[in-house]
Amino acid sequence: MKKKKKLFVIIPLMVLALAVSGWELFPRLSGLDVFPPISQTQRFQRVYAAVSETAVFQALAGFVARIRRGLSAAETPADRSVSAVAVGTEDVTVGPLREAGHFSGSLKARSQFILSTKVAARLERMTVDVGDTVKKGQVVAFLDDREYVAQVKQAQADLDVAQANLRDARNTLDTARNELRRVRTLFANKIASQTEKENAETVQRRAEAQYAVAQAQIRQKQAALDTQKERLDATRITAEWEAQALPPSQPATRPAGDGAALPPSGADTRIVGERFVDPGVLLKANDAVVSIIDLSSLTATINITEAMYSRMQTGLPARAETDALPGRTFEGMVERIAPLLNQTSRQAEVRIGIPNPDGELKPGMFVRVSIEYSYKENAVMVPASSLVRRDGQDGVFLLSEDARSVRFVPVTLGITDNNRVEIMEPRISGKVITLGNHLLQDGSEVFIP
Repeated sequence: MKKKKKLFVIIPLMVLALAVSGWELFPRLSGLDVFPPISQTQRFQRVYAAVSETAVFQALAGFVARIRRGLSAAETPADRSVSAVAVGTEDVTVGPLREAGHFSGSLKARSQFILSTKVAARLERMTVDVGDTVKKGQVVAFLDDREYVAQVKQAQADLDVAQANLRDARNTLDTARNELRRVRTLFANKIASQTEKENAETVQRRAEAQYAVAQAQIRQKQAALDTQKERLDATRITAEWEAQALPPSQPATRPAGDGAALPPSGADTRIVGERFVDPGVLLKANDAVVSIIDLSSLTATINITEAMYSRMQTGLPARAETDALPGRTFEGMVERIAPLLNQTSRQAEVRIGIPNPDGELKPGMFVRVSIEYSYKENAVMVPASSLVRRDGQDGVFLLSEDARSVRFVPVTLGITDNNRVEIMEPRISGKVITLGNHLLQDGSEVFIP
């Protein structure tokens, strides 16, 4: 208090000293002889009298006097170093609390593939365009098939010739067998010679070989015909796909019934995502024609750090939001977790299945995903800003019933969600300090502005 009083005395003296200095320096700087030849003491007395009559000096003196009177009235002879701290409070609440991790990623189609040509031909006609619905087995494009029709006819003719050769070889073999039986009978009756018998056996073996060659030619020509038919069928580009089973899900902390069920991929209809060619263009084998995507359910791909990896498991419920659809939340669940982390980023890829029955979500959209690690129905919660640490213990300051003091309560923390923290022990109620708690100690006096 003595320092404050000294300060109130020094301030007016400093103002007076500045005034005297300015009054004395002005003539020297301007070259004017304002003061007559008098002593320094007389000069100081005249300047003090002049300054004290100004409005500024009088206002300053009055301000200092009022401050001194206010301090004297507010302070008491008791310990004047302790004063109440202005604080802000919030209620301790009880309710459902979810502990979730928050990530960002992109949406991908669960199934997406490109229909390409198998043969080289000119594109005659397209039956679909971007955004059209495609049914399983539907023809989406026709190629010029005249060359392949002719090749099928040629292969069919070659097969007919081979079948005729087979019949001829069969007849020759039958004749050779009959001749060998006749010669053997004559040889047994000593009518035919050994040479005649051996010649008949040689003719039969030759006929059997020719018959085997004719059979192989039949198989060869049939395979050639089948190949040409497949090439002819390839002039009609057809959308075909197989259903994909969902990966098995492990039970989550909370039953997955809170999230939407994921439908199987591979429905009877899909969507044309892109179209790469126009009718009239000459296509080579393996040229892309259209892309087909399944929008019935999408996959959100995110990356998690190694700190989060141990907490992630398949089957955990997830919620996704996107700026393209403000205010909408889409339910899903964790389907796949990469078994390794990238050596550069130290992150692992996680895939989250999100049902999309109405087709509102599109592949490529940016999404914000929250994955629920745990859930409690009746959790005692306080704002995260109310937590403080005193003497190595986490705790909160509880406001007294008369709202004039606080009490420090050590607590055991539970799950956390954004700015809410669960208090597991002890079970507290009332109001906790959220603003100004860094200035408090157990028993500190407070007031709420």
